[in-house]
Amino acid sequence: MVDRRKTTNNLDWSVILLYAVLVCIGWLVVYASSYDETRTFFDSRNLYIRQLIWIATSVILIIFILALDNKIFTSLAYFVYGLVILLLIGVFFFGHEVNGNKNWFEIGTFQIQPSEFAKFSVALALAKVMDNPVFNIKKNTHRFFALAVIFFPAALILLQGDTGSALVFLAFFLVMYRFGLPGEILLFGLGILTLSVLSLIMNKYALVIALVVLGSAFIYIIRRNRQAIIIVSVILVASVGYVFATDYAFNNLLKEHQRERIDVMLGKEVHKKDADYNVRQSKIAIGSGGFLGKGPLQGTLTKYNFVPEQHTDFIFCTIGEEYGFWGTTLFILLFLALLFLILNMAERQRSRFSRIYAYGVASVLFFHFMINVGMTIGLAPVIGIPLPFISYGGSSLWSFTILLFILVKLDADRLAVLR
Repeated sequence: MVDRRKTTNNLDWSVILLYAVLVCIGWLVVYASSYDETRTFFDSRNLYIRQLIWIATSVILIIFILALDNKIFTSLAYFVYGLVILLLIGVFFFGHEVNGNKNWFEIGTFQIQPSEFAKFSVALALAKVMDNPVFNIKKNTHRFFALAVIFFPAALILLQGDTGSALVFLAFFLVMYRFGLPGEILLFGLGILTLSVLSLIMNKYALVIALVVLGSAFIYIIRRNRQAIIIVSVILVASVGYVFATDYAFNNLLKEHQRERIDVMLGKEVHKKDADYNVRQSKIAIGSGGFLGKGPLQGTLTKYNFVPEQHTDFIFCTIGEEYGFWGTTLFILLFLALLFLILNMAERQRSRFSRIYAYGVASVLFFHFMINVGMTIGLAPVIGIPLPFISYGGSSLWSFTILLFILVKLDADRLAVLR
């Protein structure tokens, strides 16, 4: 048995150091993106002072998490999940509206976004579900139960109008795949994604004709296998129906700004002037940094607020403008190093619960990182999700801190788990 009083001796200090470095980088770029030379440094209206408060409170959260018994995370996983669900429901009645979305609680001058905390609560609940000895991901009922745990909070968040945060929960498919989700389901998902993109960039009638021709050719090849013909025919009919359903959903269910963001990402012509303004200015800011960057507080596009939401969703372009190619490369390498260490943590866990949770942490951070960086350079739709540990905001910093340090605590106590 390992003495639990010596847990701190088993902490992965490399992960903690990388976390500290990323948070410091985040504060520096928040400082640069919100700097106002007309105010004193300690003016409470400065966003970087508020971010400093969030960082200080995050340290308190870390100390609290590391002081807990690791068994509490398994025993209270469903309770935490249920509590977050109640908060997500409570937003509909007591929430404060920001940018057209009613998904915030306002406490004095500070705001809390419950959807951010849903990520670690789902990671805990999913690990609890899949850790059950009778759970078999290849059984439909078990699989659907796990999917319900993932998508119930996602649906509530979607109803709040926060599509970006809802899409993050797709990352948990990677966790399920790692622990036995059939590859055919992932291939089906990729097929749906491909067909969705084709439906948006091609004329729907031309795409339908192409599908019919392709399906007919395939049926001819397998014409002697009646069962295969039936399967291909069903897939063909479903695909044609999906093309028209996608077209309808895009034009009638999505909001105008959501359609514009997708059109911009796909390179389609947009009718509204400056619909691609954010992405265009972001790419200009990153490109203007060159190889070495303009230097701290020297970014002209950053200083004069050419990029909207630069301290939150588009904060990566501040790194690009002020620190250039070398700065963005170093940042990306640091983040990838953190992901690598988390995956290494996952593989050395003795507890199945801890291993599943660790993959949940890696998947959520990876999704946020790829989409946020991708949208600032025009390779992903602008869905408004923060860059972990970097973007301004207490809810996101608290959420990612809790997400990561629950894993750090579980990992520190891994030797106390009997195989």
